[in-house]
Amino acid sequence: MTAAALPDTFESARLRMRLQEVSDAEALHEAYGDAALMTWWSSAPHPSVERTRDYLTRSPDEAPFRGWVMIEAASGAVIGTLAAYDKRPGVTEIGYLLIRRFWGHGYAREGVERLVALIFAAGARKVIADTDPDNAASNALLERLGFTCEARLRAEWETHIGVRDSLMWGLLRDEWRG
Repeated sequence: MTAAALPDTFESARLRMRLQEVSDAEALHEAYGDAALMTWWSSAPHPSVERTRDYLTRSPDEAPFRGWVMIEAASGAVIGTLAAYDKRPGVTEIGYLLIRRFWGHGYAREGVERLVALIFAAGARKVIADTDPDNAASNALLERLGFTCEARLRAEWETHIGVRDSLMWGLLRDEWRG
């Protein structure tokens, strides 16, 4: 299983997901430019749409990474991102980001749940996620989805807010109840 084997588009009850494009920069800058939201991200808030556009431009050597935008089906609005990255054979790391004004509606859970189901259906044995210990919302989401906090890596990341610990979350295909 590789992230490349995942579909370019997929849906859930209220969301449509499609591969992200550089043209999504204007909509996604609302999240990437939000300093509070980006506190737990691995990079600093983007000062401009141009920086978000550069961020969305992937080079060919990043082939194991795939990113999708989440689109609210009812309005057609881009509301966030999902990503999958092949860590090693059979193990896929996920990431996600939701524009703040769409928080509290269950969209992150719905999108992540659908992505995890696709990853397992494609043959992965494990899905992992890496979060900051102080990112309460993301940690709670992973726990609700059945992930287990497997480790705390001390001083793992040097980010725009300093050196941070990292929680490593894992979910085995046999544990998935989606």
